[in-house]
Amino acid sequence: MRIRKLTLPTSDVSKSVAFFRDLLELPATESSIRVGWSEIRLVPAIGEPPRGVHLAFNVGYERFDAAISWLKQRTPLQRVPESGECAVLEGDWQSKSVYFEGPDNAVLELIGRRRLAGASQTGPFGGSDLDCVSEVGVPADDVFGTAAEFARTFAVTTLGQASPSFAAIGDDEGLLIAVAPDRPWFPERRQLPSAKGLEILLEGVKAPGMLANSLGGWKVHAV
Repeated sequence: MRIRKLTLPTSDVSKSVAFFRDLLELPATESSIRVGWSEIRLVPAIGEPPRGVHLAFNVGYERFDAAISWLKQRTPLQRVPESGECAVLEGDWQSKSVYFEGPDNAVLELIGRRRLAGASQTGPFGGSDLDCVSEVGVPADDVFGTAAEFARTFAVTTLGQASPSFAAIGDDEGLLIAVAPDRPWFPERRQLPSAKGLEILLEGVKAPGMLANSLGGWKVHAV
């Protein structure tokens, strides 16, 4: 499953564009950011912007150490409990992650996934090494029910077993992270999830369709 386009409301479009363009070295227009095969379309928020959006960006697993060094030179990293900078997950995830703050108190993540490891690359790390938007957080009162709705609507399953407060829906290339509204984002657990006004376009699912969550304020389309 791939996240092809994300429409993201923001308190200040120009400042958000500058963040992604200047800090993460991503190609940008006046209101759009390109991350590999994904596009982030920034729009003015209607009313209060969503604060506590979670996005993750895939990087090559073999380039992850270079990604950490590059990112540390550009912005402070959030602290991971017990390990400091990097979260290492085995089991269903097989991944390494670092976290940092984005516009409107977003919790952003670079993640390297072992199952997507490819040929070794060389040279300085940069924004062109970010492969895609690979995760978007979607708060939901009923996480189990939301995971079941995605299965019925798009024929997608979860990565690992869902819990009452967390479900990773999709696969290594693209995941929607359904979480309970009162579950703050890892690692520092300072930001509650928010996704009001987010619209997500998926590709690579077995069934096209649309799913909306009126309470969370987000919509998902698939082609």
